[in-house]
Parts: sequence; structure tokens; C-alpha cells
Amino acid sequence: MMRKAYFFVLLIILGCSNIWGQVQEYGLSFEVLDQVNGLPLYDAQISITPCDCGGVANDSGRFSISLPAGVYTATISFIGYEDQVQTINLDQSVVLKIEMVEEQEQLSEVVVRAKNRLSNVETPQMGVLNLDAKDLKKIPAAVGEFDVLRGMTLLAGVNNAGEISNGLSVRGGSLDQNLLLYDYAPVFNPTHLFGLFSVFTPDMISSVDLYRANIPARYGGRITSVLDVKVKNPFVEKTKFSGGVGLVSSRFNLETPLIRDKLMLNIGGRAGLTGFLIPLFSERLKNTKANFYDSTMKLLYLPTANDQISLTAFYSKDFYQLDLVSQIENINAENNQYDFQTLNGTLNWTHTFGDESNLRNIIVASDYSPKTIFPERDNDNEILYQARINYLSFISEYSKIVSNDFDYYGGIQANQYKIDPGELDPGSGNSILPVALETETSYEMAAFGNVNWNPTKNLSLSAGLRFNHFVFVGPYTEATFDEFSGDLLTTTEFEKGDAVKTYNSLAPRLGANLKLGEYTSLKASYAKTNQYLQNIYNTTTPLPTSRWKTSDPNIEPQSADTYGLGIYHNLNDGEIEVGVEGYYRASENNLTYKPGADFFLEEFLERDVVQAVGEAYGVEVSFKKPRGKLNGWFNYTYSRSLLRSQNEKLADRVNNNKWYPSDFDRPHVFNGTINFEGDKWNTWSFNFTAQSGRPYTVANSVFSIEDINVPIFIERNNARLRPYHRLDFSWKVKYGRNPNRKWKGDWTFTIYNLYSRRNPFNLYYSQRQGAVDSEVFLGSPLGTYELSVLNSPLFAVTYNFVFD
Repeated sequence: MMRKAYFFVLLIILGCSNIWGQVQEYGLSFEVLDQVNGLPLYDAQISITPCDCGGVANDSGRFSISLPAGVYTATISFIGYEDQVQTINLDQSVVLKIEMVEEQEQLSEVVVRAKNRLSNVETPQMGVLNLDAKDLKKIPAAVGEFDVLRGMTLLAGVNNAGEISNGLSVRGGSLDQNLLLYDYAPVFNPTHLFGLFSVFTPDMISSVDLYRANIPARYGGRITSVLDVKVKNPFVEKTKFSGGVGLVSSRFNLETPLIRDKLMLNIGGRAGLTGFLIPLFSERLKNTKANFYDSTMKLLYLPTANDQISLTAFYSKDFYQLDLVSQIENINAENNQYDFQTLNGTLNWTHTFGDESNLRNIIVASDYSPKTIFPERDNDNEILYQARINYLSFISEYSKIVSNDFDYYGGIQANQYKIDPGELDPGSGNSILPVALETETSYEMAAFGNVNWNPTKNLSLSAGLRFNHFVFVGPYTEATFDEFSGDLLTTTEFEKGDAVKTYNSLAPRLGANLKLGEYTSLKASYAKTNQYLQNIYNTTTPLPTSRWKTSDPNIEPQSADTYGLGIYHNLNDGEIEVGVEGYYRASENNLTYKPGADFFLEEFLERDVVQAVGEAYGVEVSFKKPRGKLNGWFNYTYSRSLLRSQNEKLADRVNNNKWYPSDFDRPHVFNGTINFEGDKWNTWSFNFTAQSGRPYTVANSVFSIEDINVPIFIERNNARLRPYHRLDFSWKVKYGRNPNRKWKGDWTFTIYNLYSRRNPFNLYYSQRQGAVDSEVFLGSPLGTYELSVLNSPLFAVTYNFVFD
């Protein structure tokens, strides 16, 4: 009996000693990145032996596991990249940074996808569209190169104003209701060449994210959407030179290490001298000139293993000359010259801690300067109109991944807006007097936070909150007017720095994702957004003479409540993605112009604008096949975008306070893109777009003043232009089949508007002379004429090269 007791005690002691030996475990963490652009490779596979364990990297490219002390071999793999094998002697907690290299035989843009195949059904983020540079390069463009804005307009819920447009309309919002960021810095004029393509330097782009529904709490300042364009990090060990030479524009890109493993440079530029080409497309454009430049530079400094400091600089400049478009009283000019430039800078310091967290501090400066030049007839004098936006911002954000099921971030942001609304310099002329409007200064302070939590295997939640504090300060002249006559009664002066008006707001953001199966999910979202800076114009495409304005005592901030619900399903093991998404947005204080308004150089702008309520709603159906020799996407959107003024005074009412379509109301939109990759040397692409015609205003009547017939407009946007549709084609040809060649090149041939569709851009009225066009206009005293920008195909060819 005693022997059995001793034996039992001995077993307990041996078992406990074995348990105590197993307790000594250490953390093994991986961070998997693309070596070229530094982006995380989520869904990368990590296999560990001899434990036969491992897993999949999360959205940040990270994976962690706890293992007993010992020697392990880890194999990291991701489709389109060379496998990385690491041997680890695990005697303490280890964090490994793995930089993956693309396989040499798969350098074609069509193969590599740094994207989780199930991301569209697994994340709680709703209404977000992601494109990397490889996706964008497939989209046919008007000038032989890929383009951010042109690519976005082929996606569900995204439009522009036609052939000439300098921005995006997202889900029926106006152009200024979208926040466009280029490495955290805002871009106030995002297009070149009358809107044919964007100002973002093509070869410098790493990724593009468009948020339309559950906008993350870190973003503020616009009520409809956020387009976040990121610049490539120059993670390079050797010099690489690339570029392209084309008829319309030529570009270059240089990536090189300055100090090995410490300081790296990525710089790119583009120039277009198209004045000699434009008259070839239309006799109407014979006096048109257009030259443009843009350049982006990024310096990356790695002082320690846990610190990254980057400096991004961006410059863009355009010069156009057009036959007279903007007219100013008492100025005798025969054409307009537009000269505008953007100069941005971003300083970003990111410190990574050892506990799956990091701290990011960002300083942003943005300066936008539009000018309009009026060369006077019969002399050398030039009359100059110019304005300016100066923007400064500081952002500090802390983020932490607590586990695979929980992460969060929080931070603060402080913005300064300084706007010079307009200044008119008559030069040596005496036909007009100089005008200089008062500078507007305002500050916006914000605190924000967001958590992502997976309480169960099938449920993901996202919750964010943003608090905004906006202050409009002097100098400022506050005016009061007679309610009936509109005459100026009194003014009150505020000194520089005096607080004139303050606005506070809370903006919650919510998202939920319920997985109904491995390949199906249901998502819902809500977002409250606010906007303190707006652009005022009375055309669908803002000219440089349009006016930027911050909120003040008379112009309240715009706000919106956006709701979304969608269902998403992946077919054939994720090879095909299908989604149906609906949304509703109720907005307040949308800024629009009063009937007959002329706000150019108006000192008291509130006399020419009204603030309207709005609503936008729609359903988007999308079908996407991202992989395979035949790939592409189709989408259809039914949507409405409506506005209604609420003014008691009859003269201030728009459409007599009845609902009317906004300028960006497009009930029906269809987009389709097909890419056929017959072999690794040839890629053919087609994209087709069709949409309802843009709303415009038809005169309700005509009256005569001194034998001149003048139209009377009572309603607004009471008719539509003809439907818009267009087919584009591109063919990319690679040659030089030796993959070890240092010089690699390809040709891109594009045809924009393949079947010569004459899409209407606008309608205008003209006084009829005698019986001209009487068979069309009958007895009408005015003639209505349609204006089209392109009525023939636009051909382009570009030679692209890489020297590595």
C-alpha cells in the first residue's frame, strides 16, 4: 500500500514538472509587406515546423502565435511572390518583418493581387472601393495612361459632369462634397486638360481607397465621400528608372537608395504640351492652348527598426487659353487664360511599438492658387483675377491591434483654413477699378476614435466617433440688410483673431457585418458627416473663377446622415464577386446660388446664395471577376439626387421651394470593363459607360426688352440632355521576352470614344436672326443649341519603359 502511495506521488511530481516545463512560451510575430510599396500583404500564409502550425496574416499583414522555446522554420508565401524561409531560435519574444519579392516570371500586372479574396464579405467596412496601381493600369484612358479619376467613374455610384469635369460626383453629391487626399494632403483642383485626367502623378501611386458609406472616423471635412490616394514608399535596394513618352504627355519615375537601408528616394513627373494637338479635333478649338505639369517626390528615412519618417512633396501647374468663357463687365477681352497651381507637402513620422501598436504624427501644408487672365483687345495690358487657399493641418493617431478580433485607433486633428476669395488687378488699364476681398480665416479642431470588434465568428462590428469644433475668426465685416429691399443697413467689424462664429458637432460612424455563410455577408452602416469648406459655382464644372468659402455666421456648415444596407456573395471559391448595396442620404445646408445670382467678387456673398435641404438615394448592383484571362466588372445604379430651398422671400426661392434634381442627378448608370489577357505579351481592354442625361434648365417664357428677347427661368433643372454613352479601347503590347533584360518596354494604344458618339455637354440660347433655322425653331424668338466637346474618336499612343 505504501509503495503505491509513493508511486502515485512520484507520478504527480513528474507530471507537474512536465507542465511547468511547458509553461515557458514566447511570442512569435510576423509583419508581411510588399518590398516595393511597403503595403501589408494580408492573407499571406505562414507555415511553421516542426510544430505543424501557422496561420494567415490579418489586414495589417500581421500574424502572432505563442510557442515553447526551441528552433523553428517558418515559410511565408503569397501568390505572385517568392517564398521566404526563416529559421528562428525562439528563446525570447521575436517580431519579424518580412519583405516579399515578386516572382520574376510573374511581373505582369495581371497576376499579382495583394488582396484578400474574401475581404468584401469579411470586413465591416461598407461602401469602400479599393484599387491598386495594377488595377488602374487596365482601364483605358483618353491619353494612353491609367488615371485615378477616370478609373473611379467606371465604378458603382461614381460619376463626373461629362467630357469636361474637374472632379467626382459620388452618389449624387456635388464635386466639392468629396474629400480628395494625396498622401494626407487635400487637392482642391484634381484634374488636368479640362478634366480628361487627374493631376496625380501616375507612376507614384500605390493605392486608391474610395469611402462612400461608413466613412472612417479619422476622416472629416466632407459630407459625401473620401478619395484617399497613397504615394508609393521607396523600399528599394537598387536604382530603378521608368517612364513613358506619348503624344499628349510624357512622364518619368526614379526610385533609388541614397543611403543603403536608411534613406530612399522616389520621384516622378509628367508634362503635357498639347496646344498644337487640340485644334486638330475641332475647328471650334483653334484658339485653344493647354500645357500642364505635375511632379511628386517622396523621401523615406529609416532611423531605427521601429521608426519611419517620410516627406512627400507635390506640385501641379496648368495653363489654358480659351475663347471667351467668363465675361466681366467693362473688360474688353477676346479670350480667357487660366493659370492655376497646387503645392502640397506632407511630413509623416510613424513609430512602431513592440506590442502591435504604432503612433503616427503628420504635418500637412497645401496651397492652391487659381488665376484668370484677361488680355485686353488692341493693347498689351492684362487684367488679372486671382484667389488662394492655404491649408495647414496636424494629425496625431495611435492605433493598436489587441488581437485578431479586436483593434482600435484614436487621435486628434487641427486644421487652419486661410482663403483669399478674390482679387482683381486692372494692370495699366483704367476701364475697371481694383478689387480685393477680405481674407477669411478659420480653424477646425477634431478628436476621433474607432474600434473594430469581432464578438463572434460570423459577426464583425465597427464603431467610430468624431467631435468637430469649428471657429471662424476675424478680420470680418458682418452686414445686415433690409429684409424687403435688400439694401445694406449696418456693418459690424471684427478685428484679426476675434472669434466671430463657432460650430460644434458629434459625428458617429457605425458598421456591422453578419456572415450568412463562408461566401455571403450582410452589411449595414450609418455615418454622420459635416463640411465647413465649400465651392460655389453656377456650372456643373467649376471654373477657376468659382469661389471657395468657409462657414461663417450666415453660411452654416453642411451636414449629412447616410444609411446603407448591402448583401455580398462570392461565387466559385471567390473568383466572382457579386454585391447589391442600397443607400439613403439626408443632407442640410447644401449651398446653391439664388436665381440670377452673380457672386463674382461679391463682398457679401450671403446675398447671392441659399442653403437647401437635400436627399439622395439609390441601389447599386455590381458584378466583378478580378482574376483569369478574361476579367473585369459590370455595375448598374439606379439613384436620385434632389434639392429643395426653404426660403420665405419669393425672390430667394429656388424652383419655388419645390424639390428639383441636383446638377448631378443621374437616375440610370451602367458601366462595364472587360480585360482580355490572351498571353503575357498582349492585353486588350474595353470599357463602356451609359447614363441618363444631365439635368438642365429650360426657359419658362420669353419677354422682349428693346427688341432683345430675354428668357425667363422660374423652374430649375426641369429638363435633361440626351443620354450619355461612350466606348473606349486600349491595347497594351509588351516585347523583349528575356526577363533578365535591364531595359523593358511596352506600347499602349488607346481610342477614347471609339464609335464617335457626340455626347452633349451643355445647351445655350441665342437670339435668332431672321428665318435662320426656322424649320427647327418655328416661331420661337430664341434658338437653343447643343454644345459637344468631342464628336470623333480620340487616339493616343504611349511608349512605356522600365530600366532596372
